[in-house]
Amino acid sequence: MSLLLLRLTAFLGFIAVSLGAFGAHGLKFLLDETQMETFRTGVLYHFIHVVALLAIGLSNKMSRRVLNISSLFFITGIILFSGSLYLLSCRQILGIEHWTFLGPLTPVGGLFFILGWLSLMFVSRESSV
Repeated sequence: MSLLLLRLTAFLGFIAVSLGAFGAHGLKFLLDETQMETFRTGVLYHFIHVVALLAIGLSNKMSRRVLNISSLFFITGIILFSGSLYLLSCRQILGIEHWTFLGPLTPVGGLFFILGWLSLMFVSRESSV
């Protein structure tokens, strides 16, 4: 695992845990149930893809090129999918109700997650796992 990828994965894990705790304790009285569910969805997908990044980074038998591409897709997905859900659920608190561009970012981030998983499917073609 490259030092940069390890540090980035650790940072993204730190952010996932911090936002999960903040959502559970700091936002529960500020958001309605639908907003909380949206926030929780962002945290869940964030965590899943941090674990995927960690697994990619610890793999030493797979093509580095494909793993780097998958990592980039997952990182972009975390930023766009989970990031947009965090902001969408807290729009009223943050005073950004007018940020209409956030909604379309969520499915784009989901597409990056899908591309990350699809790119991992092609690892076996380039190397034996």
